[in-house]
Amino acid sequence: MDITNTDYAEGRIEDFEPEERIATHLLETFPYEGPRQKILYETREFSAVCPFSGLPDFAYLSIEYTPAATIVELKSLKYYLVSYRNVGIFQENATKRLYGDLWDLLKPQRLCVKTVYNTRGGIDATCEIDSDGQ
Repeated sequence: MDITNTDYAEGRIEDFEPEERIATHLLETFPYEGPRQKILYETREFSAVCPFSGLPDFAYLSIEYTPAATIVELKSLKYYLVSYRNVGIFQENATKRLYGDLWDLLKPQRLCVKTVYNTRGGIDATCEIDSDGQ
């Protein structure tokens, strides 16, 4: 399947943006010095568009990390997450992209990104990438 050709999105009524529209340039950090700590950010407002159906995917998103030298600034994180809203990206690829962007930005001691998508077609989908390999 050629996901760059959106003609296959059966029943699609809305256009969606390519993955290149994800706004990583909005992410900012600030320095962290202190004891080892676990940081957890959660939102139930993450959304993107399924490029197969053209329908929105809504998910609970959890970002858990142990900083090395930097912390992500929350307003910039929110703007970055909102940039996914109109992007056509499969659930698994969205999780992979979130993980990769945050890993590249923070270079943390540990990072775990988990998405729990709303039920679609009677199927629940949870995607998780953990640098600890768990």
